[in-house]
Amino acid sequence: MNDTSTLPPRMEGPAVWTGADMAVREDEWMVPLSADDIADLEQAAHHYLALGRDVGQITRADFPLQSFAGHLQSLKQILLHGKGFQVLRGLPVESYSQAFYATVFCGIGAHLGSARSQNAAGHILGHVRDTGASVADPNARIYQTAARQSFHTDSADVVGLLCIRPAREGGESLLVSALAIYNRMLEERPDLLPLLFEPIATDRRGEIPEGAKPYFEIPPLSWNKGFLTVLYQRQYIDSAQRFDDAKRLTPAHIEALDLFDSLANDPQLNLSMQLQAGDMQFVYNHSQLHDRTAFVDWPEPEKRRHLLRLWLSIDGDRPLPECFKQRYGSIDIGSRGGIVTASTTLSAPLD
Repeated sequence: MNDTSTLPPRMEGPAVWTGADMAVREDEWMVPLSADDIADLEQAAHHYLALGRDVGQITRADFPLQSFAGHLQSLKQILLHGKGFQVLRGLPVESYSQAFYATVFCGIGAHLGSARSQNAAGHILGHVRDTGASVADPNARIYQTAARQSFHTDSADVVGLLCIRPAREGGESLLVSALAIYNRMLEERPDLLPLLFEPIATDRRGEIPEGAKPYFEIPPLSWNKGFLTVLYQRQYIDSAQRFDDAKRLTPAHIEALDLFDSLANDPQLNLSMQLQAGDMQFVYNHSQLHDRTAFVDWPEPEKRRHLLRLWLSIDGDRPLPECFKQRYGSIDIGSRGGIVTASTTLSAPLD
């Protein structure tokens, strides 16, 4: 019998939400950009582009916002201490060049935090689209396919997405509160919860820092200094079992992981949304999980689904446990997260 006496208490606060509740409170998290907001973002982008620098070098000072800076400071507090997500709607990306909308997006990111590398190549501006990668390839990243993802976190404090073009069909964005999942498991199967606080091997998918194992061993749930923090990617947990020296998943572990997944996929708990062109979604990885449904793309290359992605480290964030160094490299607040290997050089490719 697993010891439940040391489990954290029931989670409270605005980050504990249900999808059924959020679906009828869309006006609390879906924020239409006003004409003044867009004008402010555009003048800041023009300022930065006139400097002639790579978009990967953008800083808050070089992207001088006026009125909209206040909203981004509020957004930062919502991510860290509120619901943990928000969507900004209405950026007119169809009228911008690729360099211009990338500058706007990275400029917003610079006001929220510092951008982190998203792959071994050092890309701080990620491109989420179907590259033809095979789901069966153990070193492929799931976002490079059109397949259904699973509920997961990314390796940074905050993930941001800018939708350039949606798919022809599908590709819905899904969010769920990990804290709400914890509360349900605490009610229904507290005996399984201690297993999720044990280190579990998660596949690095070939992006291996110097001297590290091809997998890291971090618990899906961590209780540290009064914060319940999630780090989870079931597909990569399963694929880590291909390594002979990885700790084996017991039937009890699998039962706990299966229940966690089942609750994440409960339509009463998760929130589904279809991102439109010009939508920017920001999600706090330490309390929320995100997912994407499978999609059917357009046959024309110029119409195919395409999103830009940022990983951000945020000042004033929660402390992370020591074990996160395996994945984050550093756990210093404001300068942590991302994927760095011996060959990593930071850049922001527009293509």
